[in-house]
Amino acid sequence: MNSFSRRSVLAGTTAALAASGLPALAQVPRPRSPLTLNIIDAAGNLALTQRAFDNYRRTKPEMVSRMVFTKAPSPEVPGKIKAQQDARRVDIDMVIVGTDALSAGLEQNLWTELTTAHASKLPNLQGIYQETAWRMQGLARGFGVVVSYYPSGPLLEYMPNKVRTPPTSAEELLAWAKQNPNRFSYARPANSGPGRTFLMGLPYILGDSDPKDPVNGWSKTWSFLREIGQYVENYPSGTAVVMKELGEGTRDIVVTTTGWDINPRVLGIVPKEAAVTTLRNFRWVADAHYLVIPKGVSDERLAVLLDLTSHLLTKESQAYTFDEGYFYPGPAVQGVTLDMAPKESQDAIREFGRPEYDRLIADNPQELPLDPDKLVIAFRRWDEEIGARRSR
Repeated sequence: MNSFSRRSVLAGTTAALAASGLPALAQVPRPRSPLTLNIIDAAGNLALTQRAFDNYRRTKPEMVSRMVFTKAPSPEVPGKIKAQQDARRVDIDMVIVGTDALSAGLEQNLWTELTTAHASKLPNLQGIYQETAWRMQGLARGFGVVVSYYPSGPLLEYMPNKVRTPPTSAEELLAWAKQNPNRFSYARPANSGPGRTFLMGLPYILGDSDPKDPVNGWSKTWSFLREIGQYVENYPSGTAVVMKELGEGTRDIVVTTTGWDINPRVLGIVPKEAAVTTLRNFRWVADAHYLVIPKGVSDERLAVLLDLTSHLLTKESQAYTFDEGYFYPGPAVQGVTLDMAPKESQDAIREFGRPEYDRLIADNPQELPLDPDKLVIAFRRWDEEIGARRSR
C-alpha cells in the first residue's frame, strides 16, 4: 500500500469513528510497554462483558498484555481503594460497580472525573445511549461511565405449585408473609440488585410522600419493611443465596429483577416453571453497571483505560451484554438487538425469557434510583433498622 493509500484509509477510519461517536485512534497514546491491568468486578458484570474485555486485549496487544480480574463484594471495595489511596499505592486500575459502590465511592471522593475532563477520549455518550441509560449516566456525576443497563424491577418470583394465588398488592404480600412465616425473602439491599430495587420501588408502590427522600418521605416504606420483617427468617448477604433457596424450596416468594429471574432458570438454579408478578402501583427502578477509575491511576494507564471504555461501548461489545439474561436486556447503547448477540445468548433468552417483559417495559414508567448521597443514607438506615437482627 502506498503512502497516499495509507493516508486515505486513515482518514476514512477517522471519519467513520467520528460519525459513530467514538474518539479517533490518533488521540490514544501508546504506553511505553503493554500494560497489565488490574480490574475489580463488584457488580457481577463480567458475566456480560468478559469477552468484550478479552477482545480488547487481543486486538490491542500494544496497549495491554494482560488483564487480571478480581471479584469482590460491593460493600468491601470502597474501603480497599481508600486504603490504597491513603498509602499512595493504588494498584487497582478499574472497578465495575453498581449504584451501590458508585454511591459509596462518590461519597468518599474515590473516583477519577472522566466525562468532562476526558470527553474527547470517550464517545458522545448522550448520542449513543438509550434514553434511560443516559439518565442513569447522570447519577455518576461525571465520575463513571455506564457500561450496561436494564429496567430491573422490583418483581416478585414464586413457584406456582406453592403459591396458587400470588399477591397483587403490598397489603396482600404482607398478609401472605404473615400467614406463611419465613417463606418470603430478599437480600441485603447494599449488596443486592433486587434488594435495593425493592427498597427503592416500595415508596411508589405504597404511595409514600416523597419516593426520592428516604429520610423524610418514606414513612410508609420503613413501617412496611419493619412489619414484614417479622416474618422474614433472615436477609442473605447476596441475591445468589435467595435464588438458591427458592430453587431448593426453602422460600416460596422472593424479590427479583428481570435478570435475576431469567439467568438462574437458565443455569438450573431455579426451576424453569417459576413465575413472576408485580404489585399494584408498580414502577421500574432502573439499574446500571458503571466503569470507574480510582484516583491515583497514572496518566499513561488512564489513556489506555479510556480507550478500553470506548471499546466496551461499541455495538459489537454491547451485544455481549445480553449474556444469558443476567442483566436483561443489558445493552446501554442504542440499536443493539438480540440478533446481534452470540447464538448461545439468543437461545437462552428465547427459551427462558418472558414475552410479558416487553409489555411491562413498554407500559410502566422507569424511575431512576436515588441520588448517590440518598442511596447511602437508605442503605445505612436499612442496615440499622431492618437488617441488623436478621442478616447473614
